[in-house]
Amino acid sequence: MSAQHQTMVKAMSKDGAKIKEDLTAKDAELLHASIGVSGEVGELLDAIKRATIYRKPIDTENVIEELGDIEFHMERIRQLLNISREQTLQANIQKLIKRYPSGTYSDEQAIKRADKEEM
Repeated sequence: MSAQHQTMVKAMSKDGAKIKEDLTAKDAELLHASIGVSGEVGELLDAIKRATIYRKPIDTENVIEELGDIEFHMERIRQLLNISREQTLQANIQKLIKRYPSGTYSDEQAIKRADKEEM
């Protein structure tokens, strides 16, 4: 079973040389910024873990720094894709209104995810 899976993964993975050949400078910037978001979110999560799991005082200064770093990378993604922060926030507001039509959180609405239902 393991050998079959290994063979399948190798056959179904895109070749790195082909990825490199197809990449544009914009693609590289998008990847860089997206990886940056991911890395900074990991650092933010670690700061929250230290406070919630290890019961250390929350390092607000570090949290602010990590949130700022996340904003930095997200702004670059928006710039590269010609999306404004306002567009992003408005889309999020519309999604949440559809998901939580009562205007408040409930487990039932969160599970139902009305914003994901097909029309």
